[in-house]
Parts: sequence; structure tokens; C-alpha cells
Amino acid sequence: MALSSLLLGGCASDSPDAQGSASASGQSSSGQSSSPSDGESHKPSELIGGGRTVFPDRRMVALYGAPNDPHLGALGEQGPEESVQRVKELAKQYDPYSKEPVIPAFEVIATVADSVPGADGDYSNELSPESLKPLLDAAKKNGVYVILDFQPGAQDFTSQVKEYEDILKDPNVGVGYDAEWRLAPGQRPLEQIGSVTAAELNESMDYVADLTRREDLPQKAVVIHQFAGSMIQNRETLNTSHPELALTLHADGHGSQELKKQTWDALQQGLPQGIFMSWKNFYDEDSPMATPEQTYQMTPKPWVVTYQ
Repeated sequence: MALSSLLLGGCASDSPDAQGSASASGQSSSGQSSSPSDGESHKPSELIGGGRTVFPDRRMVALYGAPNDPHLGALGEQGPEESVQRVKELAKQYDPYSKEPVIPAFEVIATVADSVPGADGDYSNELSPESLKPLLDAAKKNGVYVILDFQPGAQDFTSQVKEYEDILKDPNVGVGYDAEWRLAPGQRPLEQIGSVTAAELNESMDYVADLTRREDLPQKAVVIHQFAGSMIQNRETLNTSHPELALTLHADGHGSQELKKQTWDALQQGLPQGIFMSWKNFYDEDSPMATPEQTYQMTPKPWVVTYQ
């Protein structure tokens, strides 16, 4: 991912270290208020570490990638159990610098942008739930939060996310939107930086919020990747009002620390209220890669730190 110059307009948001939304309302999967049955009280599902609100109750440190593919990120460099151990060790390195609990996480690429159009012509390879299952099972068993990352190619985000609805019914699975790989008609992966409209993201977030509410789930983390101003069109119109969602803007660029800091500051220009800031460290492309202490010295302190 090349780091592009930013052309973001508008004034800096009043509070880039955003405060979290209220937790999701107590609804059953039928959409009705939960009530005791057979003499047993309904116990709402909780997030790893307890509670139903993602931020500011916790921070996350994540490994990024796809199963069995080391070329796509650190998550694919080892098996599921080894990935659990690796990310837990990473998260522990951040504990001394955070007053909030630091939760380990996987950001799993569920749909991978592809130079080949494929049978459906969308330039995106949708991984089957079965192929993701070993990673998801290891995460669930070991207290690791999961973010499903989407690189939709010529398909829209909403229709791709819907294909993974059963996985998203898990209380500890969130969503990642990777706009770099969202193609306009006639575009091809790697030939340009992709982009998405805020309207499309809003439509997809409406769906995720509705699913969360219907299933009586805790808040879902929603990770919006950006490193260039052109990647999210009309960003100021992003809907940040869903109490079911915890939105974070992920500074997804690599390079020198000076250049990354410039991008970090620019991304906060005009950022809508209610969006938390997050950061990515690249093992191979950063020069040099920031240490945990240096990463948490960013202002604001990142809420999700991902390693690729």
C-alpha cells in the first residue's frame, strides 16, 4: 500500500479522541424486548473483557491478514493457535502504556482484492466461511476479538458484508471497510487507489447496526481504512449516530515515521465527531516501525493498533 499525499479539507474535529456511543439496546433476535423465559433471566452477550460498549472501555492490538497467506499480512504467517499466541504477546507489550485493558484481535481479510475478475467479475475473491473457521474458532476459544475485513473490488460493501451475516452474529466479530480496494467501473486492482462514497458506507453500517440490534449483540467495532483523502468521498457525511456501532478511522499507510505522522494529523482534519482514531504498523514497509511505546505516544492514543 503506497502512502499517498492527503488533500483533506475542513477544520480539525473538536475531539479526535472521540467518546464512545451508548451500548446497543437490549433487543432479542426477533426485534422485541428481551424477557425472561422458563423462569430464567435473559443475559445479554458481552464483549471480550466484559461489557457491551467497545470504546472507550478497551483498546485492541490486532494481527492483519488472511489464513495461510503470508503475503497478505502477519496473520497468515503461522497457524491459528500460533497466531493467538503471537497477538496475545503483542497486546501485552501495550499494557504498560494504557489505563484501559488491551484486548488481542485478528483483522481477517474475508474478501481479497484480485487482479483476476473471477466468475462473478468483481475482482474480489470471497473466502468461504469454512476456510475462515479455524481462525475464528481459535479466536473465540482464546478471547481474541475478530474484525472481518472487506476488499470488495467492483462489488459494493453492503452485499459482500451480507454474505457473512452468520459470522457477524457472533458478539465478538466486527467489520472492516478497506476502501483502497473498492473499484469504480472500468478500474482494476493495483492500477489506482480505490474509493468509496460515504453514502455506501452509511448503507452498509445501517445493515450492520440493524443486525446488531436484532440479535441483541453488544456494540460492533467498525474499522474504516484510509490513508489518502480521495479514498472516502464526502467523509463529513458519515453517519456516526448508531449506538450499536463503535466507529474507528484506521490510518492505513506505511513509510517513514515522519510521513506517517503527517498522514495521522491530516486524517483528523474534518473528521466527524464520534469516530475514534486507529493506527497500523508494517513490519516490512515502515522505516523504522514504531515500538509499542512510540505508537501510544501518538495524539490521540490509537484505539486499535494493527500489525501487517
